[in-house]
Amino acid sequence: MGLSRYIAMRVVWAVVVSLVIATVTFLLLSFAPNPAIQEAATQAALEGGDPAEAKERVKELRGLDEPLHVRYVDFLRNVYTFNLGWSDMRSQPVTEALTEALFYTAQYSIPWTVLTMILGPLVGLYSAANMYSWRDHAATGFAFIGYALPNFFFAIILLLLFGVWLEWIPVIYNTDVGVFTWANVKQLILPVFVLVTGGIAGTMRVSRNESAEYLNADFMKTAKAKGVSPARAYLYHVMRPTLVPLSTTLVGQLLAIFIGSSLLVEVVFGIPGLGRLTYQAVVAQDTNLVLGSTMIFTFIAVVGNLLEDLVFTVLDPRINFDDR
Repeated sequence: MGLSRYIAMRVVWAVVVSLVIATVTFLLLSFAPNPAIQEAATQAALEGGDPAEAKERVKELRGLDEPLHVRYVDFLRNVYTFNLGWSDMRSQPVTEALTEALFYTAQYSIPWTVLTMILGPLVGLYSAANMYSWRDHAATGFAFIGYALPNFFFAIILLLLFGVWLEWIPVIYNTDVGVFTWANVKQLILPVFVLVTGGIAGTMRVSRNESAEYLNADFMKTAKAKGVSPARAYLYHVMRPTLVPLSTTLVGQLLAIFIGSSLLVEVVFGIPGLGRLTYQAVVAQDTNLVLGSTMIFTFIAVVGNLLEDLVFTVLDPRINFDDR
């Protein structure tokens, strides 16, 4: 099949994947104990009321008195019509809550993603070009430290050092400063640094190992014999084929860090982003908000994997989709 048909099939598959994930999340939240219902029953008992009646009243207000299949069909209809409902925790539409959270998440996610995609392969190539030298050992040691340190622990240590002891950066994230101001840059330096160090660790190691295979290849010897500059030889003749297998690792690690580690980093630094919002929604059993944020993570993962396949064709023209 051609590229256009392959993309169409991947889009259909993305809808199926999002449906499965949404269904699993919906069922888990439906059968989990709801703290709002339990709190209403406890409050009614303390005030001498009927706990059962209080439970039913909360269920009715939240639409939980309908049968499970009815709520599920309504939920799917709302998801695929982009009507994500109302957030009880935030007292606003889910779409608005997610948009506000994404605004703060993008402020540090875009810089660390770009830096990771640039620095990871380049550091790995530099390490391979200086293999077994002190430069290689320093780069490898840095990668191992970044890979071994948990992001949330590293974030706490840096926050204590630069925020509490040295007082170089604010300890509490300030949402009132402008996006393109030095005050905002200062409070985003540590979150970006923590995520970059964790992100480039794995990509640097893969880039180093893959680059080492091409450094002494015949085409590199031919390029040097023709007088090609070292920078062009490394970047074009080594880095380009290295990026084909590296892109799989790069996309996977970026998605894992974005979905998992960014949540912990936002909690440590107090950033009101998507990860922290999802955590608070899970604790508060805000079903609509949890499902809405889950859809965003699913969309990012599916689109990331689709872009990964398309990048393959740019990096390696031999790859085609006729047999897929």
